[in-house]
Amino acid sequence: MTPISIARLGSIKSAEHFQEHLRCLGIKIPCDKELQNGHESSLRQPLIRRGIRIDNRIAVQPMEGWDCTLDGNPTENTIRRWQRFGRSGAKLIWGGEAAAVSQDGRANPNQLLVAPHTEKGLDQLRRILIEEHRRTTGSGDGLLIGLQLTHSGRYSRPNAGNRGEPRILYRHPILDGRLKLASDYPVLTDGEVQTIIGNFHRAAAIAQKLGFDFVDIKHCHGYLGHEFLSARTREGAYGGSFDGRSRFLREVVQGINSGAPKLHVAVRLSAFDTIPFRPDVTQSSNGKLGSGIPESHEAMIPYRWGFGVDALHPTETDLTETIQFLALLEELGIRMVNITGGSPYYNPHIQRPALYPPSDGYQPPEDPLLGVARQMDITQRLKEQFPNLIFVGSAYSYLQDFLPYVAQAAVRDRWTDFVGLGRMVLSYPEILWDASEGKPLQRKLVCRTFSDCTTAPRNGLVSGCYPLDKHYKDSQAAVRLKAVKQGHVNPRTD
Repeated sequence: MTPISIARLGSIKSAEHFQEHLRCLGIKIPCDKELQNGHESSLRQPLIRRGIRIDNRIAVQPMEGWDCTLDGNPTENTIRRWQRFGRSGAKLIWGGEAAAVSQDGRANPNQLLVAPHTEKGLDQLRRILIEEHRRTTGSGDGLLIGLQLTHSGRYSRPNAGNRGEPRILYRHPILDGRLKLASDYPVLTDGEVQTIIGNFHRAAAIAQKLGFDFVDIKHCHGYLGHEFLSARTREGAYGGSFDGRSRFLREVVQGINSGAPKLHVAVRLSAFDTIPFRPDVTQSSNGKLGSGIPESHEAMIPYRWGFGVDALHPTETDLTETIQFLALLEELGIRMVNITGGSPYYNPHIQRPALYPPSDGYQPPEDPLLGVARQMDITQRLKEQFPNLIFVGSAYSYLQDFLPYVAQAAVRDRWTDFVGLGRMVLSYPEILWDASEGKPLQRKLVCRTFSDCTTAPRNGLVSGCYPLDKHYKDSQAAVRLKAVKQGHVNPRTD
């Protein structure tokens, strides 16, 4: 496979030239030539639907920092990040960051935890966000703040030392090998699943007590909720049929409605997936990763271990069960869904389009704009089919300087209800607020998808924008990250 040539978006000088670039690539992404200001901008229009009011169309995605204390409380880095969420001007804060419902379900030893001993810290994060938001926008009206509740399942790494402690629902023919799981590695029992469901109920009750407006029951990126949706080979009440695979969500929602009835419930969903990818070893040299290629799958057809995947062609999408799942959300009274795709662990180009891969990834196998377009197109198609749901779209950060032009057009043309910002918030949280205020963009702060925010935590360091945010750029962690990238040190053991 020959490496592809990808134009750097930073070299494209205007929105008009970007539109021409899209046309040359044959990619359909809505994009305006000019930005509107204030309430003329689609990004500043309020949304009122089915009892929910949100006063603009900017959303902050859950962004973890891998920087809490070992007992799950926020640190100064965590507080600073939530302040920046408030500074974004976004009226929809989708979870702030993923918060584990139990110690064994933490994705890393420094993940935020929802527990009685962290209530004071969680309350501080919420209050600081609101204070900064009011300072930026002048009002806290129409602000909706959620907390993303999660159990990391297969990717649990809860204790110091960075040793994985996977909690799996079924045996996966590719991912088990990547995690070096023995053939007799235990699968979660139905009883253990029920205990986890109880932990979600307890965490939601804490969220309600602290004044959060909603909780997101995370069903994306390879974590436990997402793995339930592909548990076709699992026996028992929580696997097999679609009814069994969605039982986890139904029972979590039932308990929240009973124990925390003031909370809205939302879901962030990997609406589609593919078979896992790996670097092409024939291209790898001098420490440089090869392009991503799908794992050999001829012996695994039909592919039974994915959700939103064509079983006969597992690099392609099939939204049949995704549509069934969204219909279930409506039946359960869930009003908000955040659409993403894939997993950062086994197909990051699908989940998070970028020009530069993280340390455990691969070179992009396609122009990242195709990945952006794929997520935007699927969000639009699902929104058309479910007009009563409130949709948040993902994968916008790669658009860089042209993010505001695409965001404005996407909301106006009803491709999505909200534009969700992820990595961009780490370097330039105010990008859409500035654009809709008529302020010039601060190009030196625009995320260029260098992926250091992922490479750092993959190597045991805190996450942040090391290239562009002075707070991280001047830190001791930046020195260690540079050494890691040069192959001089392993921060997990050094």
